[in-house]
Amino acid sequence: MSKEIVRNAIAARVAKELRPGSLVNLGIGMPTLVAKHVDDSQGILFQSENGMIGVSADLPDKDHLDNDITNAGGQPVCAVPEVSFFDSALSFAIIRGGHVDASVLGALEVDQYGNLANWIIPGKAVPGMGGAMDLVMGARTVIVAMEHCDKRGNPKVLSKCTLPLTASYVVNLIVTEKAVIRVTQDGLILEEVAKGLSVEEVQACTDAPLAVTDNLKHF
Repeated sequence: MSKEIVRNAIAARVAKELRPGSLVNLGIGMPTLVAKHVDDSQGILFQSENGMIGVSADLPDKDHLDNDITNAGGQPVCAVPEVSFFDSALSFAIIRGGHVDASVLGALEVDQYGNLANWIIPGKAVPGMGGAMDLVMGARTVIVAMEHCDKRGNPKVLSKCTLPLTASYVVNLIVTEKAVIRVTQDGLILEEVAKGLSVEEVQACTDAPLAVTDNLKHF
């Protein structure tokens, strides 16, 4: 299965978690694909923390490219008709004030306590944490969208994060190409398994222990 198919499958499953009429922040990378899987009739608005509410799922072509309209990663984007633009101060007031219903982010590691590591690998140059720390503390729901294992095949869902944390006890839901996992005070609950996989196969590539819900589903 190609990387593009995997990424879109994860994004499509995350989209099912978004409530109609909600305000959602999509992190750079894979999370931006979520907008493609949301129907316009749901009235969901996507925010970019650099100062925009109303990011469209469409990407601009060369004839409609505006370098002043970008997402937080600096990628050119399109806007919906009801778009609002504002400065960074207001954007973070919206985030820190608890007005974002859901934040979808990628991750390097997530653990059984809902701790998130998604901003730095020691020894590698990065531009900084960006708005991730504010988003995971301010959003009402935090959803991690990521591949289940890293490039070397090592689990990314851990008993305890090993990388520097973005924030502690913040993740509510983990969606990968293999599973949907709920984070609770009692640990991780396996709620859904990808078609063709067993619970045992998912646990084998997950470092943290998984409790299985009584009504396990496949997606």
